Amino acid sequence: MDAQSATPPPTGVVARLRAMLASFSGGAPDGASEASVTRRLAGTIFIIRVVSAALAYLSQILLARWMGGSDYGIYVYVWTWVLLLGSMMDFGISASAQKIIPEYRTRGEHALLRGFLSGSRWMTFVVSSLVSGLLAGVVKLLSPWIDANTVVPLYIGCLTLPAFVVANTQDGIARAHDWMRLGLMPQFVVRQSLIIGLTAGALALGFDLGAVAAMLASAAVVWVAMLGQMVMLNRRLGGHIEPGPKAYDFRGWLAVSLPILMVEGFYLLLSYTDVLVLQQFRSSQEVGVYFAVVKTLALVSFIHYAMSATTAHRFAEYHALGDKARLSAYVAHAIKWTFWPSLAATVLLLAFGKPLLWLFGPQFVVGYDIMFIAAVGLVVRSAIGPVERLLNMLGHQYVCALAYALAFVMNVVLCVALVPRFGGYGAAAATSISLVFETVLLFWIVRRRLGLHVLAFGNGGSGSTP
Repeated sequence: MDAQSATPPPTGVVARLRAMLASFSGGAPDGASEASVTRRLAGTIFIIRVVSAALAYLSQILLARWMGGSDYGIYVYVWTWVLLLGSMMDFGISASAQKIIPEYRTRGEHALLRGFLSGSRWMTFVVSSLVSGLLAGVVKLLSPWIDANTVVPLYIGCLTLPAFVVANTQDGIARAHDWMRLGLMPQFVVRQSLIIGLTAGALALGFDLGAVAAMLASAAVVWVAMLGQMVMLNRRLGGHIEPGPKAYDFRGWLAVSLPILMVEGFYLLLSYTDVLVLQQFRSSQEVGVYFAVVKTLALVSFIHYAMSATTAHRFAEYHALGDKARLSAYVAHAIKWTFWPSLAATVLLLAFGKPLLWLFGPQFVVGYDIMFIAAVGLVVRSAIGPVERLLNMLGHQYVCALAYALAFVMNVVLCVALVPRFGGYGAAAATSISLVFETVLLFWIVRRRLGLHVLAFGNGGSGSTP
């Protein structure tokens, strides 16, 4: 996959390190290869997510200290629903954009491309607004059975959803053009910075920083970040796409997106089931401790996210071009650069887990042992890299969705069985077991359908591709 250089490879430790750094940054003097471009873009995404993680970590620490355990637990509960529903209400467009846009470009279907770039955002905004209104009605109907302190934050969460959904759609469009900073910075850096600023300002002005105030600040920030991203994306697209007629294939877009939505939806359900079930059986204080553990381990997931976001549209492009050898080599490269950094990050986080949890408050250190249980599933999952994106981009969305559905059902059953008795330990164990099960399923599916050995070690990426 890497472009071959006419000059001999560097010798000596220092020279080799310099060559590796140049390759990772995309600065190889002999021409950019797909591998170096991928590492550069993945590095950009990872840096953004690390900065975002630091800001999110700081914001969660400050909110936990400013709000107290109960209000913080309510905020975490409502925000988890926003993340879960907001990530599903775009019909999978944010993920399918990385398949649809490269295919339109490869086939020269410029009218459909222009239509997708605008129509996809309008479609997700209108429908998410309608669904948010219905959800607010559901909250109203169920309010007699909902904790009174949770009702208003849930209404605010409904107000947040349309902006969250459009921001996700714009993120997918930007990443399909390799505009990683434009896609990710508004959501992951600007948003977190503004949340810290608004909540700190409210506290400085003497306002009571409860769950309602924190959700109001978060809602305002999501809308501001989304609108700013929209202005910048439109300007960038205007200079990149020639003006002309637009064609809209809503049915075709949904035919591609809905199976991917099933995959993304079951993955998100798998990711958030532990927190949501824990809220039903345990105190808000315990939910806050568990959430702090999850946030501490988030760095491992960011590595997987970085490679997934970078590679998905390239999987689709190489498949559309029929370049099987290039696709196979690219898959092997993506797996390797997912697993080994994930393993290193896990070891580092476990080594410094106690002081990191202490930053949330002394009472959060009790969650340190839970970190080891939760880390198992993340490391095992990273061993096969972003193969779910590979299956989605190559037209195997349904079988991928089935694998995630089975893992989700297992997670729900295990959480309901273990959480009432073991609390956060049971939630972490249920999620790790489900992730291991999901990994084994995906490995078998890719091996059976694509003929690829998708492990970071062994004969990775070998075999035939469709």
